[in-house]
Amino acid sequence: MVKLKAELEKIFGAAAVSDKEADLAAYASDKSFAKAMTPSFVVKAKNADQVEALVKLANEKEFPIIPVSSGAPHYRGDTVPSVPNAVIVDLSGMNKIMSINKLHRMAVIEPGVTYGQFQKELAKKGLHFAYTLAPRDTKSVLADVMDIEPRLNAVHGFSYTEPFRCIEVTWGDGNRMYTGDAANGGPVGSLEKQWSEEKWQVSPLGPMMTDFYRFVTQAEGTMGVVTWASVRCELAHQAHKSFFVTAETEKELLDFVWDVMHVRFSDELFIMNKAQVASLMGKDAKEIEALKKELPAWIVFVGVGGRDLLPQEKCAQQEADIKEFAQKHSLIPVNNIGPVTANAFYKKAITPSPAKKYWKETYKGAFQEIFFLSKIDDTAMFIDKMNDIAARLGYPASDIGVYVQPIHMATEYHICFTLPYDPTSAKETRLVKELFDKASVELAQAGAYYARPYGPWARIQLNKNAIGTKALERLKGIFDPKGIMNPGKITI
Repeated sequence: MVKLKAELEKIFGAAAVSDKEADLAAYASDKSFAKAMTPSFVVKAKNADQVEALVKLANEKEFPIIPVSSGAPHYRGDTVPSVPNAVIVDLSGMNKIMSINKLHRMAVIEPGVTYGQFQKELAKKGLHFAYTLAPRDTKSVLADVMDIEPRLNAVHGFSYTEPFRCIEVTWGDGNRMYTGDAANGGPVGSLEKQWSEEKWQVSPLGPMMTDFYRFVTQAEGTMGVVTWASVRCELAHQAHKSFFVTAETEKELLDFVWDVMHVRFSDELFIMNKAQVASLMGKDAKEIEALKKELPAWIVFVGVGGRDLLPQEKCAQQEADIKEFAQKHSLIPVNNIGPVTANAFYKKAITPSPAKKYWKETYKGAFQEIFFLSKIDDTAMFIDKMNDIAARLGYPASDIGVYVQPIHMATEYHICFTLPYDPTSAKETRLVKELFDKASVELAQAGAYYARPYGPWARIQLNKNAIGTKALERLKGIFDPKGIMNPGKITI
């Protein structure tokens, strides 16, 4: 280990390499149920050359690498080592916004760029970035994009991987590569020279006939390390209208959602139950409990944005048409639900949440989540099944937060169950662990698709597809032949 530390210090400098117990402990576990394991070293990367040198050294010495770009806390187990002697490569210091181009609505960012930082700089250019639901303020934008975290604006999801475009990546075998327009148009390897020739890394396709950028999506750092990426941005709203549509059962809302999505109306649209809305809006447990008593059982939030061309007119026209869809299904759009106004809700939904008081932890102090993809037709079935499993185990179904987000132009739906619990109570912790494990299996048996296979979901999902598993193993063998990239993840 002394010799390896010296090799790492040659690459990163002594100040950027640590094997101190306190530093290692920060990466040895997270807030998931993943088994704790302490890494051997933590290194702080400053540039892509250092990352490439590290990966080559790892292949030579055969030690595992775990890339981490978001700041703490972490919740899904993907940054916790699964094998001994791991080296954490912390990319949070690589936080440059390398380019913002309003004409092409593109930006190039490093992995350490966070939501608060990014949105602030985009606003200066009259742009904004497709929001996810109140991400924590320490969350890496690039990590979120690579993980295909659902965006609130499904009608702008022109492909499943939007808004992800071109990348610079060092694969697990040590080869550095550029993808899409960054590789198809010369001079390859110099973004500045490409920009001087008005080439802005817009298309992610290629090089040649293979879309290499897809291999790093939803991969939990098991294929390579991405050191910059281009992402699609949007023009900032010049006008915006928000309202709610409510019902006593989720089934009453699904046909309305389908009608609105089918004609590609709205900018933001998603479904929540009152427990999830209360958690997002409540300042503390007492206020959350009060909100749960005042709110309707199920809520659709609809937002309509107008940009440079006739913004007010667009908002008014879409609002009128969406209200017609609501009336067709005997639903009434409203501007507030109890004490919660639509405008305040919208602001909270698109604002990064402080990591020290993350909104999903406000109610009881901790949470676990089960999320997967499905069809809109099966949404009600999955909600009923989750409630049945909770009742069987003795977990209060009224505490379960439900969030249903159309994605990719509403061709599929992200369904998320949030399970809050008191981490100081061993009984509650055991109950949620049991509920998490049992529900993960039973929902998969009912057809849930774990597109982002964290922890036990990898085994559950891959066991359903032997051919796909073999293909994934072969792909991993091509890009990471010695298995150094986050081993133990996305495996049976």
